[in-house]
Amino acid sequence: MTKKQKKMLRRILLAAALTLCAAVALHFLALPWYGQLIVWLVPYLVIGYDVLRKAVLGIKGGEVFDENFLMAVATVGAMGCGEYAEGVAVMLFYQIGELFQSYAVGKSRRSISELMDIRPDSANLEQADGSVTVVDPDEVAVGSIIVVRPGEKVPIDGRVLSGESTLNTAALTGESRPRTVRPGDDVISGCVNDDGLLRITTTKAYDESTVAKILDLVENSSLKKAKVENFITKFARWYTPAVCLAALVLAVLPPLVLGGGWTVWVLRALTFLVISCPCALVISIPLTFFGGIGGASRCGILVKGGNYLEALSHTGVAAFDKTGTLTKGIFAVTRVTPTAGVSETELLETAALAERFSSHPISKSLRDACPDADARRAADAQEIAGQGVRTLVDGKAVLAGNARLMEANGIRYTPDDGAGSIVYVARDGQFLGSILISDEEKPTAAAAMQDLHRQGVRTVMLTGDSPAVAGKVARELGIDEVHAGLLPADKVHQVETLLEHKPADKMLVFAGDGINDAPVLMRADIGIAMGALGSDAAIEAADVVLMDDDPAKIGLAMRIARKCMAIVYQNIVFALGVKFLCLFLSAVGVANMWWAVFADVGVMVLAVLNATRMLNVKSYQ
Repeated sequence: MTKKQKKMLRRILLAAALTLCAAVALHFLALPWYGQLIVWLVPYLVIGYDVLRKAVLGIKGGEVFDENFLMAVATVGAMGCGEYAEGVAVMLFYQIGELFQSYAVGKSRRSISELMDIRPDSANLEQADGSVTVVDPDEVAVGSIIVVRPGEKVPIDGRVLSGESTLNTAALTGESRPRTVRPGDDVISGCVNDDGLLRITTTKAYDESTVAKILDLVENSSLKKAKVENFITKFARWYTPAVCLAALVLAVLPPLVLGGGWTVWVLRALTFLVISCPCALVISIPLTFFGGIGGASRCGILVKGGNYLEALSHTGVAAFDKTGTLTKGIFAVTRVTPTAGVSETELLETAALAERFSSHPISKSLRDACPDADARRAADAQEIAGQGVRTLVDGKAVLAGNARLMEANGIRYTPDDGAGSIVYVARDGQFLGSILISDEEKPTAAAAMQDLHRQGVRTVMLTGDSPAVAGKVARELGIDEVHAGLLPADKVHQVETLLEHKPADKMLVFAGDGINDAPVLMRADIGIAMGALGSDAAIEAADVVLMDDDPAKIGLAMRIARKCMAIVYQNIVFALGVKFLCLFLSAVGVANMWWAVFADVGVMVLAVLNATRMLNVKSYQ
């Protein structure tokens, strides 16, 4: 508990003791009405002075109709009608409910605060003379060298310069499995260095680093309210004045029409006011969304607002980019097909040397497959846009590229229809063979598609890759619909077509990772970006960010969203149902102040308890 909560608990215990003493004393003492009022005013003021003060300040500030006003009018009115014990009890139980609500909200906020612990306090900046100075992360320039000792957080995104260690990424991804890093590996801020000493070259300023963006997303998520949250806010704004007017009519009209009975009808009106307090809805609905966002963040799913959580619960179509989203985005040589008289080693080595100076991902995969090739054997490299490269290897002209390169140079080649990128190689006009380079599917991609199908979501792949590659991946993963060979504008067009044909009550999700996916992420109902290796543009454009790039988290996010909305609707139906029933019973004289305590405090406590179920996300996995 916080100091404020402990102080309130002491007030409640003191007021409860004074209430018990007052009840016992008045049982044995016959005091006049003013003597009884003085005795009951002691516990009443101990427990309710702040509510009365807030009600007065609200009236002065023009914010009249709130829960403090309702409690003040109802309890003061009850005391004025001689119902001293009931007036004190209503205020006491109201404060007990407020304390419980404060504790529940605090618990939910602490779940978010755990994520905030990734914020680095400082950075160890290495100076030119080798000394290390502790500075604020904001002061570290791009390209600087920082030192991260065992047990410290990585303060800024960068690349390992020297050292080897394991990083704990649980705060970012929700995964407890450590990640091993070595020189040349990229590291993101917010991870905890477990054992070795690391020297890291920073690649981003702190404001642009992963940890800064995560904190910004979470801190601003509460600003984007769901439709149901906005509805409850507007509902309370009109509902409270309406019930106050209804209570006034209930207190005045029946005695005037029927004659007499003022005390009875005023007490009914006051009971009516206590029952009508909307705090169960005003508190439990935002708390449910806050718990859902917090629970998702602990699983490495960053939802930028309650409105996106609400939209996720209505997902009907999920569209995906392929490379980097469903596949690892790491190209590797998967097949080498030489012609007669040429060995696989010779073909692969010739291609690797020809691609030695290219920065294309395919070129890199060829070099990785033949790391021992002597780069000095290659010279005079020329890159031919959209076709491949022309290089001298051992003084002989080598062509390495696609079929168009072979055809443009009159090379007779054997077509390869493998599902992937095909590199054809020729030397001095003679075809040497082909090499198949393909991407590897993510381990959880197939399970992710199955999960979405179980939830009734139709899956679609939108990719710029060839139809053969896209079709192969789609068949292996079980994707319902495929559109291949798309440019960024084509992807937007396909998403617009999907939006036109989807059911009106369903939402379309698009998941991607690249810069070219940013327009599609913004056009979809909900954009989901791969945050670990995804581009900054994609993360900025998205509504949801997956910190570990795991497509299986998409289905988990939808289950969290559906559970969140189920709890929201449960609380709305339960709270309004009980209140309207008790309001009716109060108007006809059946419900008294004790019924009012349950309809207000009891319903609020039960609704808040139900909302706190969102804090336990493990049960949805």
